[in-house]
Amino acid sequence: MEEDVQAVVDQVIEILTVYGLDVIGALAILTVGWMIAGWVRSAVNRTLGKIPNMDSTLRPFLANLVRWIVLAFVIVAVLNQFGVETTSMIAVLGAAGLAIGLALQGTLSNVASGVMLLVLRPFKAGDFIDAGGLAGTVVEIGLFTSEIKTGDGVYIMAPNSQIWNSTITNFSRNPTRRIDILMGVSYNDNIDVAQETLQKVMEADDRVLKDPAPTTMVMNLGASSVDINMRFWVNNSDYWAVLFDTNKAAKIAIEAAGCSIPYPQQDVHMHTVEK
Repeated sequence: MEEDVQAVVDQVIEILTVYGLDVIGALAILTVGWMIAGWVRSAVNRTLGKIPNMDSTLRPFLANLVRWIVLAFVIVAVLNQFGVETTSMIAVLGAAGLAIGLALQGTLSNVASGVMLLVLRPFKAGDFIDAGGLAGTVVEIGLFTSEIKTGDGVYIMAPNSQIWNSTITNFSRNPTRRIDILMGVSYNDNIDVAQETLQKVMEADDRVLKDPAPTTMVMNLGASSVDINMRFWVNNSDYWAVLFDTNKAAKIAIEAAGCSIPYPQQDVHMHTVEK
């Protein structure tokens, strides 16, 4: 029994003697590398924070990406410390990565789309967009999915690939938007009076921008009405409020000016057929 214990002790001492320095060196490399990776991540995060208009979602992603790259080199250095042939291991990991990539190509497609959304930034959190058949306010842009809140308060989590692979309409990107309101008046009404009245409605609203100047034009001679278009520009944040208010004000003003808003009409002619 004592001989067996002594053999185990001798074997442990031999292992510590042969690999002790390698273990200590590997631990030192791992500790220092871990600290450097954390320092590099913080430095990258601070540096990106000084860049104007840097997206708040993209900044931590890039910082963590750099950290993992540093840690990958640290792991390779630790394996070299033990004499492991890293070239063959990297080849094996590459093959395994290829197999995993083929199996998870849908997920990786979402990741790639998320990176493109974060880098190119066609929209940001708080923007109202229409993309991939979805319309709503962007809550958060992640690596795999994006969160959207619809106008009626419904929560949607959409795959990034669905959004990236479609046409993206961003209603919040530009500071100003144009409003067109079509108002129909009777053929018996004075068109000049109607246009002047609608022009005054637009000019009376302080939220309507002076440049480009608001204007009216006879857009269409319809089946039962003369369609006059009101065209003006507003700040993006005022769009819906001005649209609703102007619709109401235009109807009140056009009726007060003696013009009428005709209903669709159709003349029916009766013919008597003699038998």
